Amino acid sequence: MTASPLDLTVIADLDRDILSTSGQTVPVIAPFTGEVLHDLPTSSVGDVQNAYSRARLTQLAWARAGFQKRRAILLRAHDLILQRRELLLDLVQSETGKTRGQAFEEVFQAASVTRYNALAAHGVLRGGRRRAGIPLVVTTRVKYRPKGVAGVITPWNYPLSLAAMDVVPALAAGCGVVQKADNQGALSILALRRAFIDAGVPEHLWALVTGDGAEIGGAVTNDADYICFTGSTATGKRVAAQASSNLTGASLELGGKNPLLVLDDVNPAKVAADAVAACFSSMGQLCVSSERIYVDQKVADEFTRAFVDATRALTIGAAFDYSTDIGSLTSQAQLDRVTAHVENAVAAGATVLAGGRARPDLGPYFFEPTVLTGVTAAMDCFAQETFGPVVSVYIVDSEQEAILAANDTSYGLNASVFSGSARRGLRVAAALEAGSVNVNEGYRGSFASVAAPMGGIKQSGLGRRNGPEGLLRFADAVTISRATGLLQLPRRGPEWGAMVMPMLLMVGALKVIRRR
Repeated sequence: MTASPLDLTVIADLDRDILSTSGQTVPVIAPFTGEVLHDLPTSSVGDVQNAYSRARLTQLAWARAGFQKRRAILLRAHDLILQRRELLLDLVQSETGKTRGQAFEEVFQAASVTRYNALAAHGVLRGGRRRAGIPLVVTTRVKYRPKGVAGVITPWNYPLSLAAMDVVPALAAGCGVVQKADNQGALSILALRRAFIDAGVPEHLWALVTGDGAEIGGAVTNDADYICFTGSTATGKRVAAQASSNLTGASLELGGKNPLLVLDDVNPAKVAADAVAACFSSMGQLCVSSERIYVDQKVADEFTRAFVDATRALTIGAAFDYSTDIGSLTSQAQLDRVTAHVENAVAAGATVLAGGRARPDLGPYFFEPTVLTGVTAAMDCFAQETFGPVVSVYIVDSEQEAILAANDTSYGLNASVFSGSARRGLRVAAALEAGSVNVNEGYRGSFASVAAPMGGIKQSGLGRRNGPEGLLRFADAVTISRATGLLQLPRRGPEWGAMVMPMLLMVGALKVIRRR
């Protein structure tokens, strides 16, 4: 089955929630068929500005509503996400070309993120007492104030997951949101948003705008009290520069060229099966998927043979059920980039062990999962992110060589290491330069751990989403200190003279009782 199960009534109903007065639309293509899925209304700069104005007014009441009310609403949204999962799965597949299983990964992630933030926000952001500079004489408390209205810019590849990981903590913290959705993922995000609105989130608190990033992206960034961006490193740097000109905080999840290490103590056949999932989930159109494999020479032959066999055994196709392992690339641009990287590598001497060709017989953007060897620094796919189903296998002579090769990159988003020893795997993981590292798993361990921070180092981004760190992005810490009147703090020279010895005694006492 390749035709989308969505009907025009469902699409038209969702499209009405886009803030658009331009009267203009853009066609959105269904990856499985290459046909127009729907004509998406687009927003203007004025629409973005109006969205911020409405969100600011609504956010004031939302912030005053308190943690308990927000918690109850978000928990209802969690339940609605799960109840509406079939619609969400259909939408994600129709827009991205994923398999049913990889679409479910998104629904599960969105629900998990929602529940975590609903339950964690009060504990993380309630504030409380801190030790004062002079105990008893001064009391000090910290409170957290919502930043206001966050701007969120999300890409097409994981529309539900990436929207939830930025929007939901903002809502839980008491903020409003103006989100620019990529055109290719707007329907999925609209359906997610509808679940939150039906759960009780005020309609104007979470506004959705669409259109060309060059035209309206600057307005989304310029008016934000905090900006979240997921996308390429090049665009992320422009967003960061614009945000910094306004002294606006930002979190950026950017590109990656993620390594996967196979040590010499593994079961090669089992690791090969796990590595296939790490490299080719969502056709490699995932910021944390693996594009470089470093395998110890002691197990290289057996692993490579099993990895190639497992890659070739993948079922590729368009189906709105769980019968396929691999779906389609999302767009012609993606197909062109993947094709160019493979052709460039082959022309420069790389060897294709599996895949390496488009599959127009299955659909316009299908491309076989591809395994390359003999990749060198002269080839585009060596250091550049392919963002597609292409992985390069390198043989190394030692664990240390694998670590050095893995770290020899300007990126640092995700890494993984496979070892027969948990202790050894954790030790190697600690040596890898990445924001997230998985042991005996490709990416799903850290990606699904919504209570733990996720983000990149080096050229892979700034800041963290998920966990307490993801909530703290959307609040300003305010320190409030009060003089108790028990003792007058010194104001003039003689008063300072009288207070020096008591203050030194206090410092000594704190040291003795080991108080901070």
